[in-house]
Amino acid sequence: MPFKLIVFDWDGTLMDSEARIVACIHAAFADLGLPLPSPEAARDIIGLGLDEALAVLLPEAGRDGRLALIERYRFHFLVANDTPSHLFPGVAETLDWLRSRGHLLAVATGKSRRGLDLVLSSTGLGGHFQATRCADETFSKPHPEMLLQIMEELGARGPETLMVGDTEYDMQMARSAGAHALAVCYGVHSPERLMAQGPLGCLAGLADMPAWLEKRAVL
Repeated sequence: MPFKLIVFDWDGTLMDSEARIVACIHAAFADLGLPLPSPEAARDIIGLGLDEALAVLLPEAGRDGRLALIERYRFHFLVANDTPSHLFPGVAETLDWLRSRGHLLAVATGKSRRGLDLVLSSTGLGGHFQATRCADETFSKPHPEMLLQIMEELGARGPETLMVGDTEYDMQMARSAGAHALAVCYGVHSPERLMAQGPLGCLAGLADMPAWLEKRAVL
């Protein structure tokens, strides 16, 4: 197989969590008496770190205002909101297949460490990944540092690394880190927006990934 290391985004790539994230953003804004961002605007920032996302949604807010929103968002996401989130079809089977072929697997996400640990535990996928990085541990996407740290930890060079994600932030991070990118077309950013960033391809479903990799292996 052409890639030693495969790094996945989480929200919108492995888990269908869009509705829950948007609901929690709206609840946080409502708690503080702020006008709600449109669902489209809230959806568009999924993939960024929370502080960076709120700076986009409410640019006039200062640091203290964003911290208050972060606290309310985390309360709703971790405690109060029960909007269901599910793995996309074929995720567990694809990860099992990749592990059986000897790929190193990792996660690079805009989630907080607490949020990622929660979903890794609830889905039972924690044991699939040799490394994970979150936006509250290093620079947020599209900065390459998150991916560079994973590559260094697992001993993979850029040409040996594939970043899989559903946003242009994932594609930009991969390019800046000297890695390859593969888009998935069922997440928050449109296929046209993703392909403008020059990924190797755009999958209709993660279950298509084994066939895509096997085809590349014989090119």
